[in-house]
Amino acid sequence: MGIENRVDATLKNIEGKVQEVMGEVTGNPQDKAEGKAKQEAAQVQHTIENIKDEIKKNN
Repeated sequence: MGIENRVDATLKNIEGKVQEVMGEVTGNPQDKAEGKAKQEAAQVQHTIENIKDEIKKNN
C-alpha cells in the first residue's frame, strides 16, 4: 500500500507544479494557489509515508 500512496503523492505533486506554472503563465492567481496547495498536500502525504516506514522499521 505504501508504494501506491507514494506514487499518488508524486503524481499530485507534478500536477500541482504544472498547475502552478500555468497559473503564472496565464496570470491566474487561483490556479497558481491551487497548484501550490496540491504540492503541499503531496508533501504531507510523503511525510506520512515516511513516518509509517520508520514505524515499520522500528517494530
